[in-house]
Amino acid sequence: MFENKNWRVVSLITICFAVYFAVSVICLAFGWKWEPLDKVNLITDVFKIDENTEKTAQKSTVKNSGNQNLPTDFELYKKPDLITRFYKDQNVTALAHLAEKLHQLKATGKGKIRIAYFGDSMIEGDMLTQTLRRLMQKEFGGYGVGFLPIHTNVGNFRQTASVTGNGWNTVNFMDKSVKNMYISGFAFSGTGNSKFVDKSVNAGSSLQKFLLYGNSNGASVNFNGSNISLKGNFAVNSQMLSSDTLATVNFKSNSANLPLYGMSFESENGIILDNFSFRGITGIEFKKINEDFLKAVQNANHYDLVVMQYGVNLLWKPDTKDFSFYTKNMNPVLEKFNRAFPNTDILMVSSADRAFMYNGSWQTATGLPNVLETQAKLAFDNHLAFFNLFETMGGENSIVDWANQNPPLANKDYIHPNARGTDILADKIFKALMKDYKKYKPKTQTEK
Repeated sequence: MFENKNWRVVSLITICFAVYFAVSVICLAFGWKWEPLDKVNLITDVFKIDENTEKTAQKSTVKNSGNQNLPTDFELYKKPDLITRFYKDQNVTALAHLAEKLHQLKATGKGKIRIAYFGDSMIEGDMLTQTLRRLMQKEFGGYGVGFLPIHTNVGNFRQTASVTGNGWNTVNFMDKSVKNMYISGFAFSGTGNSKFVDKSVNAGSSLQKFLLYGNSNGASVNFNGSNISLKGNFAVNSQMLSSDTLATVNFKSNSANLPLYGMSFESENGIILDNFSFRGITGIEFKKINEDFLKAVQNANHYDLVVMQYGVNLLWKPDTKDFSFYTKNMNPVLEKFNRAFPNTDILMVSSADRAFMYNGSWQTATGLPNVLETQAKLAFDNHLAFFNLFETMGGENSIVDWANQNPPLANKDYIHPNARGTDILADKIFKALMKDYKKYKPKTQTEK
């Protein structure tokens, strides 16, 4: 007769189960990750862990530029006049990379610090950014208006520069099938012509004029009457066309297929602050620009600080309070920016105040606190710095107060601060930047 050996199978299964169970318990208890257990863990499949709790635990500390784990406090997002990376220790610099570059520029007077300031109609026509640029350049040196698009429809009321011309084919964020326009949200082609004027500089100041363009493929342009051959076959190229005291230049493309992005007016050293305004957007439109293109932007024009000021266009209905769709769509954008700009500080500036009519009077949108928390959580989860513009301008119903002042600081649409109002906001952002900068402690030789 044959011996029944089923007990061996049962024993083997029991031993395997016991080992599997023990490993599952250990991984759960100590928070260890092991890829074979990621899909099926005997404990976590029985005792479900709240995703938000797990994420919060994972993000209870963030890394600063010194690669030190520091305790954080999410509630810091509610504070006015504060640029925070949510460190509990508020003596730690939030924008460490920028602070180091500012320190070097202050000490030597050499080098450029480039800032990209993205936003919606609140910064259209260089509103807010023109004042912030002037204050930063006064403190750290530099001049020039920075980036100007090849063509614009808002040049009539911009005080710092003008762009006029015709004959251009334009694509932008709102074109559904188009990808990889420039970070301004626009790209141009054709044999058009443009006239650029930098109105921000003093007469006689030497200005470097750079053209930003795509794959040149042997193309040339006409600049102030002279043909110039373009070099570079990258997705984004930057070529200096002249360095002289001319603040007005004329430009024409000799190639209908040359991708064109803009012209930049810069001093040799100092602060260069680029205004990238696009009316009506929330920031998720950057999903149309892929990571490789963003890296090409950074390679051609290295940015030390990226500022994203959005939010008010999320509040287009008076009773909207659920912004989970924004988190879902904006997270991949911010993750992509972090990868494309690894050595750049990214600062999220929150929505300002925005009012609707409720029960016969203008009041702050009921969903605005939710927008602020959503934006702060995006910044926190993606290790960005954060600045609460809503609280900084006065908090609840501040846009109504601003619009009703004499002289007014905001328009009666109860959305947009006017020139006086944006000057105030720029000054507050500048002071917050300086407060953060003064926390900076230069690295020793052993730390570098």
